[in-house]
Amino acid sequence: MKKNCIGLFCFGLMIYAVTAKAATLELVTLQYPPYQYEEKGQTNGMVVEIVKEVFRRMQQPINITLMPWARSIKMIEAGTADAIFTAYKTAERETFADYSRVVLMPQTVSLFVLKGTEIKFDGDLQKLAGYSFGVVNKVSYGDVFDNAVKNKLIKAPDTTYTGEQNVDKLLAKRFDILVSNRYGALDILKHKDAMDKVRELTPEVQAIPSYIAFSKKKNLDLVRDKFDEILLELKKDGTYEKIIHEHGKSN
Repeated sequence: MKKNCIGLFCFGLMIYAVTAKAATLELVTLQYPPYQYEEKGQTNGMVVEIVKEVFRRMQQPINITLMPWARSIKMIEAGTADAIFTAYKTAERETFADYSRVVLMPQTVSLFVLKGTEIKFDGDLQKLAGYSFGVVNKVSYGDVFDNAVKNKLIKAPDTTYTGEQNVDKLLAKRFDILVSNRYGALDILKHKDAMDKVRELTPEVQAIPSYIAFSKKKNLDLVRDKFDEILLELKKDGTYEKIIHEHGKSN
């Protein structure tokens, strides 16, 4: 009995040591309000708060860095960062990234044009082949838009490094149609006081789930599985909706 107690005590110490010395995970993402953005030197946003709460419950320290999306993707591929969010799932990315199974944030991809233009959209991107598009470099906009570009049904888009730059180019008439996550574009337009200058085309291009994805080079399968478990817990106990609601009020 005494040996069993000693064994359990030692096992407990081992578990404590592993937890206490858990290495900080390096997470990367892009400036994309209202999901993730920098405010007063701090990384904020509704998805940032969800991710932070999941890892807090996991007792896993993290560091979140905002940087251009193309660089973030390369870091996950190279294994110089541990995880990336909010990422759409693509066949190419799945070769080097282990995606969570639970959706982190559902998103809607829409098209935006300047008010006063006669551009219309009925859901067929090929009918917009005569217009120019603007996108953020290395950002996937879902298979509907990505394949239209790949198959040359529409012109190769003009690229920028941030959503803000993309909106600025639309306002400056550098291209005809802005492609963006709906709420990301609306948030940027609101902060630029340009809501009355732009209109959203309907219907939407595609509704797409986005995820957190871990670098395969870091062998973080167990962390990913635990992340899924806790994310489901947040959705069941109301924390997930509460965070979204609170950020919706502040924006």
